[in-house]
Amino acid sequence: MATAAARPHFTDRYRGYVLSLLLLAYTLNFVDRTILATIGIKIREDLHLSSAQMGILGGLYFALTYTILGIPIARIAERVKRTGIIALALIVWSGFTALCGTASNFGTMALYRFGVGIGEAGCSPPSHSLISDYYEPKKRASALSIYSFGIPLGTMFGAAIGGYLADWFGWRAAFFVVGLPGILLAIVVWLTVKEPPRGHADALVAAAVPGAVEPPVVVRPKVTFLTEISEIGAVLKALFLQWPVANMALGVTIASFGSYGSGAFVPQYIYTTFPLSLGLTGLLVGLIGGFSSGIGTLAGGFLTDRLSRRSPVWYSLTPAIGLLIALPIYLLAYTRPSWQLTFLILLIPGIFHYTYLAPTFAVAQNAVPTHRRATATALLFFFLNFIALGGGPTFTGTLVDYYAAYGYAHPGALSVWPALGGALMHATGETLMSYVHIVTGLIDMVAGAKPTLLPAPATGFAQACPGGRAPAAAGKAAAMACKGALSWGSQQGVLLSLCFYAWASLHYFLGCIGLTKALRKNVVV
Repeated sequence: MATAAARPHFTDRYRGYVLSLLLLAYTLNFVDRTILATIGIKIREDLHLSSAQMGILGGLYFALTYTILGIPIARIAERVKRTGIIALALIVWSGFTALCGTASNFGTMALYRFGVGIGEAGCSPPSHSLISDYYEPKKRASALSIYSFGIPLGTMFGAAIGGYLADWFGWRAAFFVVGLPGILLAIVVWLTVKEPPRGHADALVAAAVPGAVEPPVVVRPKVTFLTEISEIGAVLKALFLQWPVANMALGVTIASFGSYGSGAFVPQYIYTTFPLSLGLTGLLVGLIGGFSSGIGTLAGGFLTDRLSRRSPVWYSLTPAIGLLIALPIYLLAYTRPSWQLTFLILLIPGIFHYTYLAPTFAVAQNAVPTHRRATATALLFFFLNFIALGGGPTFTGTLVDYYAAYGYAHPGALSVWPALGGALMHATGETLMSYVHIVTGLIDMVAGAKPTLLPAPATGFAQACPGGRAPAAAGKAAAMACKGALSWGSQQGVLLSLCFYAWASLHYFLGCIGLTKALRKNVVV
């Protein structure tokens, strides 16, 4: 094995350059992924879709290919050049994002969202692995927090740019504009990012400790089906059969379920509740949310790296406290009577909320050996996104449809409680049925039958307000009734989805138990 002295030397400036490119790639990843939430109100009006269908397009249909392909791509990334995978992934997801602008109905949009998921599956697993080879364990959470900063950045730019593009040029143009830059970035990544040796940063740290022995070379067995299953099983054991790591995985999944679900319909709530254009709605949601969550994402990494010097328990304690503080502030913000007060309050909660990202990803990387890190990210993302991204927007969208129908049938309803039990049962059932629908659709395709797509709910609201808006000929009173019902339904769906943060916080508190011991098995903490 090469000694530390013989290993390539990457300057801090070059490491920062690589991290910046990966951050930009992840930013475009989230721009392309979340723009649907901002311009969704225009798409649903044009294509006559329900909130549940928009949730499925933004969540389940994207998440299926994203999660399923993430694991085989990660296994490939453990053996081949990771920069090539990232560059190819950029081209694929950017191209399919642009194609979304040509969709003429729910079915074609669903196919293109599947394609976006295929491309984006190749982004984070190899990126996390690269970052872990460039940055030593004590700086890993900070580096991953910078990479994760792409989430608020992408959400911010997607909302701000998407809204104005949709206002001025239509929602189709918005997809074209945000999709194409990724192809240029792919060329830059391919030409300028160097592939570091596996375990590079860990080996350098070990060699710098007096008397330490550099970790031995990992001899990978021949690639067979059984060895691949064995490797995946070893990572599953590290992530989900260790109490503290498993609870942190549950925490990030449940918190993300609430985030993806509520975030998919916040622009719809703002746009239908306050006298704002779609462009201004997107700009405010993007800038306020990006500022708040951006600080929280970075703070989560840098604060945890500092506090973990005292005790690794802070990897889990920081997210637990942050989520618990953020929840009541969010609930307060989305129940204010003016948009000015709503956005003023929204400057605060993301600072606490998004502290959960970097510490969780750092623990997932530190809990496994160097040759399994891309797989660890892929398996964590499979669990997280199949449940959270696939189910969250679908769940919240179904809640919105349910409450919009309830509000339409009961004008002036002020409380969520009379319909709470039925709404939760309905949303849970519809979300589960959406997964079943996908499976049966695939079976139909294999059998040669024509698959069907999820129909719009047969409710009075859906019939009177196709796409959430009354027909032009229906008159002003009908338009106000539809808008009011959709506004109230959107608010109730968002508020209920945010309550998942309390559940997630509990798992992070439970993750504190035994975390130090679990991490000491793989890394010096």
